[in-house]
Amino acid sequence: MSEFHGVFPYLVSPVDADGTVRTNVLAKLCDDLIGAGVHGLTPLGSTGEFAYLNAAQRSTIVQTTIEAAKGRVPVVAGVASTSTADAVAQARAYQKLGANGILAILEAYFPLTDAQVESYFRAIADAVDIPVVIYTNPQFQRSDLTLDTIARLAEHPRIGYIKDASTNTGRLLSIMNRCGDALRVFSASAHIPAAVMLIGGLGWMAGPACIIPRQSVQLYDLGRAGRWDEAMALQRRLWRINEAFARFNLAACIKAGLAIQGYDVGDPVPPQAPLTSDARKVVEAALRELA
Repeated sequence: MSEFHGVFPYLVSPVDADGTVRTNVLAKLCDDLIGAGVHGLTPLGSTGEFAYLNAAQRSTIVQTTIEAAKGRVPVVAGVASTSTADAVAQARAYQKLGANGILAILEAYFPLTDAQVESYFRAIADAVDIPVVIYTNPQFQRSDLTLDTIARLAEHPRIGYIKDASTNTGRLLSIMNRCGDALRVFSASAHIPAAVMLIGGLGWMAGPACIIPRQSVQLYDLGRAGRWDEAMALQRRLWRINEAFARFNLAACIKAGLAIQGYDVGDPVPPQAPLTSDARKVVEAALRELA
């Protein structure tokens, strides 16, 4: 299995009002992020607005990311659906495009039992020959993964990672204690990345890394080196970005941050709305402090 570690920005999806993906903007962002030292790229995470895009847009975003990466860093593509068959089809298509891994996301309408949740993720992992990262976010998902379900999924040969956005760091430690090396943990922006690395996490998969890539990589490097005093000092400085991210719409916040930095990524996909002028000032102030 390929080894994933470090900083994986959750990429935004730059889309015109008519639905056209701004592939040149996305490609430039990918290239710049790689130049800043990130360790991988994740299109179609939460910040990528996967829930608001059609199949053609999703495919274009994944293909653009893979072509821009040029094999320099792994691309872990988000797969999300309410339907197991659709999720399997997405995973196979993205592997065929050249994705190095799959970020498996469960959308749900009707409530699901643990066995049904497990079967969804297992079907995705059975369908591909590349590593699978399971993603859990109780704030947005109707059906979460229990610790028992996570432990059973960790036994699958292609499920080697989890990105948990629960905000519960104790849950992360429980996952690590229960699964050991069979399931490695990435932090989300809902957690404190330095703290997650201190207890054994592999890095950070999150939207804020799009707008503070160099600082995110520096934080990872300090953690890997065991320089925890310096890591926590930097983490405290970076936390205002996480606070803004949690306070406002996910995509709107990161798209505003990128626009401030000169990327013409456009607005969030409707019915989402761009940040208000006051909210944008909060993001601007946070970025200015980190300049």
